[in-house]
Amino acid sequence: GKAGFSTVVNPKCAASDPEQHKSAREDIKEILRSKFCHPIMVRLGWHDAGTYNKNIEGWPQRGGANGSLRFEIELKHAANAGLVNALKLLQPIKDKYSGVTYADLFQLASATAIEEAGGPKLPMKYGRVDVFEPEQCPEEGRLPDAGPPSPGDHLRDVFYRMGLNDKEIIALSGAHILGRSRPERSGWGKPETKYTKDGPGAPGGQSWTVQWLKFDNSYFKDIKERRDEDLLVLPTDAAFFEDPSFKVYAEKYAEDQDAFFKDYAEAHAKLSNLGAKFDPPQGFSLDESPTSGTPEKFVAAKYSFGKKGMSDSMKQKIRAEYEAVGGSPDKPLPTNYFLNIMIVIAVLALVTSLIQN
Repeated sequence: GKAGFSTVVNPKCAASDPEQHKSAREDIKEILRSKFCHPIMVRLGWHDAGTYNKNIEGWPQRGGANGSLRFEIELKHAANAGLVNALKLLQPIKDKYSGVTYADLFQLASATAIEEAGGPKLPMKYGRVDVFEPEQCPEEGRLPDAGPPSPGDHLRDVFYRMGLNDKEIIALSGAHILGRSRPERSGWGKPETKYTKDGPGAPGGQSWTVQWLKFDNSYFKDIKERRDEDLLVLPTDAAFFEDPSFKVYAEKYAEDQDAFFKDYAEAHAKLSNLGAKFDPPQGFSLDESPTSGTPEKFVAAKYSFGKKGMSDSMKQKIRAEYEAVGGSPDKPLPTNYFLNIMIVIAVLALVTSLIQN
């Protein structure tokens, strides 16, 4: 294609390399810090995955997270206006790591952008296989439109076709917290507002929220209150507080950020797997703890809300200390563990001084 992205078939594309994925993740963090491009990276991952049709069996006809968005024919779909910029930023990383497919790179960039913006830790897996020719791109018209005649029905048509439900639609929509709508790309929004005229990143556009590079639940709060004409509310956004089923979740997320983060993390990971073919078939995780078959009860480690979470090994250490004394980070200890330690130390000091005397 004219855009000049490498479309070479990598015969070893199946041999995805977890270490290369980890290095690529660090490179993506550098780009995010220098370019403030979190929103467009999220959109790139979503638009590759969001073409999935659950009613089509075969891969890649079913669409989904398969790297097809790198081909010019799909980049030119109206819903993908501007995404070529995200691809240009990621191409050097793709060139550097042959063991990372485009399909994985797009989802890795999307997930890393959410986490780096202060969002929840996402339970992602990798190992997606790439399509290798433009003929394998899905037809246009599978992605949501911002201003359809009946917004609620339109969103349901699109997301139900992907196999997602009302809760997942609303949780995922919360990612509008990041970024701006640009009239020159989508036809929506103002050319600039007091929140966007100085950037960060390229100036201009209209944001849904005041701090449009910080991931939290203010998207739901701001739409609900609608008291700032400099903030964008699309017809599809407004539907969230008008539609009876959507409203339940939108109200809940406006009140409870932890609930939003938990549901968002699950929905984002699910979206990122849509339609993908994995090799190995179960995929692989980049987290230090191996993914076991048993459901993980320890929620605090999975969803670290701080921007800089503790390392997984540190969490496991702290958790082991808790469990050694019969507690768990999720419930208070039966005894005051730390006070007891202080008493033990004091007693030891006393005994030592008595012996020395």
